Amino acid sequence: MSIPFFKNIKKYVVKLTQIPIPKPNNNKTNYYKYFGMAAAAVSLFSAKSITAIPKLKPFLFDFHVSPPFSLSFAVAANTTTNFTLWSRKPRRNPTAPAAAMLFPQNPVFSDTCAAIISGSIALSVLRLWQETAKRGLFDQKLNRKLVHISIGLVFMLCWPLYSSGYRGAILAAITPGVNIMRMILIGSGLWKDEATVKSMSRYGDYRELLKGPLYYATTITLACAFYWRTSPIAIAAICNLCAGDGFADIVGRQFGGQKLPYNKNKSIAGSVAMAIAGFFTSVGYMYYFSYFGYIKESTEIVFGFLIVSLASALVESLPVSTELDDNLTVTLTSILVGSLVF
Repeated sequence: MSIPFFKNIKKYVVKLTQIPIPKPNNNKTNYYKYFGMAAAAVSLFSAKSITAIPKLKPFLFDFHVSPPFSLSFAVAANTTTNFTLWSRKPRRNPTAPAAAMLFPQNPVFSDTCAAIISGSIALSVLRLWQETAKRGLFDQKLNRKLVHISIGLVFMLCWPLYSSGYRGAILAAITPGVNIMRMILIGSGLWKDEATVKSMSRYGDYRELLKGPLYYATTITLACAFYWRTSPIAIAAICNLCAGDGFADIVGRQFGGQKLPYNKNKSIAGSVAMAIAGFFTSVGYMYYFSYFGYIKESTEIVFGFLIVSLASALVESLPVSTELDDNLTVTLTSILVGSLVF
């Protein structure tokens, strides 16, 4: 060690000997003495000696005390003193992107388990609505919209289970990708599934699954594969498709007495409900994903969600959406407008 280092030792020892330490009272432990000795030891065991140990990683910061206000600081601190804090393993931030992974040490196995879990959860929600449709607990159109609202939003809650990067995005896209194949097989008549047809179709025709439900599954698949959880575009597209379009139909049927002047098939209440539901759901998922560190919440993103939701509600109210399909026009609008504002 260098000569200045030993001079510092001498200076601190002199300070220690000059400070009066009270004698023990009633055979009690002299805590002041131990604190002073510990503080001196911390000062003497400086960063130079710690860095000599290769396995320890020091973290330096300036601690300012002026003037010293206790025995320990009088010994261990000058006007400006460098303290060294160290640990063998830095603590992991609980909100880091890997915090929700099942097995961070094995991302491939973790993503595989995440795909199985998220697929099972989505299938369980679908089976629930199939059972309600079978028992006739809700009106068929209402039951269909409950499926429409819940499946995509529940599946998106499972995204933090996957690892960051392209592999996690692709494995997450497998579940809605499998649903695309189901819609094609059932909609083409190659696979008979009356429960699925009854819970997802508007009029009970299996060929309807080749339109709205197919576009729905395709939207979620593309959102996973190309945008993923770090993109506000994915959040806006799924939230406006699921919550926005879903609540537009439910509210429109209940309170849609006043129709739009340019489209008698749509109501003012339904369009307003779509904009509100899509916007607030998007903001909610922004905060949800920001908790895990995937996206940073900001007023700019919130304002962008508002623009996308208003644009999606406007396009959904146009006659062209009735002629094509709401699931298609809302998705395209969310992606196009989102690409401009985000």
